[in-house]
Amino acid sequence: MRAGFDQRTGPYAVLLLRLILGALFFTHLYWKFFVLPGGFDAWWGQFAARGYAWYVPYYAISAEIAGAVCLIPGICARWAALYAVPLMFGAAELWLRQKGFYFTVGGGEFPIVWGLALIVFALLGDGPFALVASPLPKPLRGAS
Repeated sequence: MRAGFDQRTGPYAVLLLRLILGALFFTHLYWKFFVLPGGFDAWWGQFAARGYAWYVPYYAISAEIAGAVCLIPGICARWAALYAVPLMFGAAELWLRQKGFYFTVGGGEFPIVWGLALIVFALLGDGPFALVASPLPKPLRGAS
């Protein structure tokens, strides 16, 4: 038996990954607005308190919205995933400094895995049932 990418089920694995990643972004947005004590304002205020530049919360919320809105329906999903990667590694850096690696203490393990999953998804492509395919730069079109 030859090892490789299963053309029958592989595309559905990409679809499942896209749906899971999009759902994670939705749950994080929900948490910011409805669960976090102090809500969105408290989340926003944490950036200045931790010494981040003024533009960082704008990028952070835009990356989460792009992940939530674009990944699930498949609207330029591979680009939305790549747009959110720096957010995940920035979050990982914060939690690694504050709590260490392991997610059991709120560390950096989860955002590292989430960021890597976003990269894997972007490399695999949009998957089936994507509403708007992610356009590729000309040198990558048709490459096998």
